[in-house]
Amino acid sequence: MGEYVILTDSSADLTAELVAELGVEVIPLSFTMEDKTYFNYPDNRDIDPADFYARLRGGAMATTAAVNVADYTEAIEPILKEGKDVLVLAFSSGLSATCHSAQIAAGELMEQYPDRKVYVVDTLCASLGQGLLVWYAANLKKQGKTMEEVRDWTEEHKLNLCHWFTVDDLHFLKRGGRISAATAVLGTMLSIKPVMHVDNEGHLIKVGTARGRNASLKALVDHMEQTVLDLKDQAIFISHGDCLADAQKVADDVKARFGVESIIINYVGPVIGAHSGPGTVALFFMGSER
Repeated sequence: MGEYVILTDSSADLTAELVAELGVEVIPLSFTMEDKTYFNYPDNRDIDPADFYARLRGGAMATTAAVNVADYTEAIEPILKEGKDVLVLAFSSGLSATCHSAQIAAGELMEQYPDRKVYVVDTLCASLGQGLLVWYAANLKKQGKTMEEVRDWTEEHKLNLCHWFTVDDLHFLKRGGRISAATAVLGTMLSIKPVMHVDNEGHLIKVGTARGRNASLKALVDHMEQTVLDLKDQAIFISHGDCLADAQKVADDVKARFGVESIIINYVGPVIGAHSGPGTVALFFMGSER
């Protein structure tokens, strides 16, 4: 079997420990805050997530940038020179141009290295949903699956990767154009929280509302109950916008309802957190459909 490397980008929100455990490589996305550009490394070497969210709460704004073609070329080419192939699991094309950059870089590099292969999967996933798909792919690789087998599995199952989100501060969604200013003001006054998911085109869309924070957190697990597949071999991931206690509430609810023992929790990284804001909680699992 040919040697290959699984490569993803930092919007997958994997911890540095999990990246090392899975044996994958991660390209950092960048964001700019208060006239300084930071890179979103899994080990948070440029900025601590708690500091990032504290600055958002203080009124700072962050703008994000996709990984460009040159970044992907720089990451992939040394691997090809080592005689290995590359499987890229990229941030949803419905949310970023990152995947398109990977596809261009892959095409150019395969012309330069005709004996090597570079495959790009548009995961149509975000945050730890993307991270969870990478988790499955890396474990298939550990089981001895070929790059083509892992690629085909991820393509076949990516629309079973369910993403359910809620946010606490509607003004970040307003800022990103996802809801109107009037909706943000009224929703804040009435403590109405949106319940959202990532659809089959990889877009983050609102599908409902809940009255109050606790109801919105419960709604995430209610949606899980409707579509979740056999939990025996599943991993459950939860990400949060600097609100660990709320993420833990969701984890406890999942454990109580389904008997799940192990759940991985991590921050929503700055690239997505810039748009969703502090107080975001997201639940990820494999289901019958998104």
